[in-house]
Amino acid sequence: MRYVQPELLDHLASSYVLGTLSGGARRRFERLQRDRADVRVLVTQWEARLGQLALSVPVQQPSPHVWKAIAARTQPPVAAAAGGWLGWLKPAGFGLGGLAAGVIAASVMFASVPGLFVSSDRVAMRSGEKLPQSYVGLLTDAQGNGKLLVSSLRHGKTMTVKVIGPITPPASGTLVLWAVPADGPAFALGTVPSSGSAVSTLPDTSEKLLSKVGKLIVTLETGAAPARPSAAVLFSGNCAKLW
Repeated sequence: MRYVQPELLDHLASSYVLGTLSGGARRRFERLQRDRADVRVLVTQWEARLGQLALSVPVQQPSPHVWKAIAARTQPPVAAAAGGWLGWLKPAGFGLGGLAAGVIAASVMFASVPGLFVSSDRVAMRSGEKLPQSYVGLLTDAQGNGKLLVSSLRHGKTMTVKVIGPITPPASGTLVLWAVPADGPAFALGTVPSSGSAVSTLPDTSEKLLSKVGKLIVTLETGAAPARPSAAVLFSGNCAKLW
């Protein structure tokens, strides 16, 4: 496959950062990153966008048994007891020589491919560009699977909704995207496609509409122009500011 279409590369980069790109497709994309600087920049841009969304999610403290399970899988008792942290590194193929080689390799990569280590803002600034200030929302289903990516420029009057996970087309009705302010009723932002992406016109700028919105939801509505959500929430997510 020739990776030349900007839409395809953007979709692959977003899926890679979200973790929904798996198996052979993920390995092929990782090889593509190593060969192409433009793909690495796309990945850093998506990491910056979605990283802001991660910061908006409340911190959850794992229970003690989760940490014990992680330690049991990653730290073999015999190796840990035999040589401390250096002994723990040896079963994974890291001795002092391997550790030093890793540090050298990382230094070389930082010098030759800075986009892998610095933020997308810094990469854009080096090329004379700046990531635009935007409102962004990542919506997931009840199981936490990524379904939609919503974005709109801060002072823009259009909104883009991109499908990033499989959505079953409704037999009847329309998928509607709602903004949920912290201190007011939900209001409709537009309809949601079941595949691909769609751009809709907003009644005002995103700054005026979304500045006090903390959550986005999607419901399946049967009415032509619903005034408020009247069905169960299918997808939901936080509305984050990227600036």
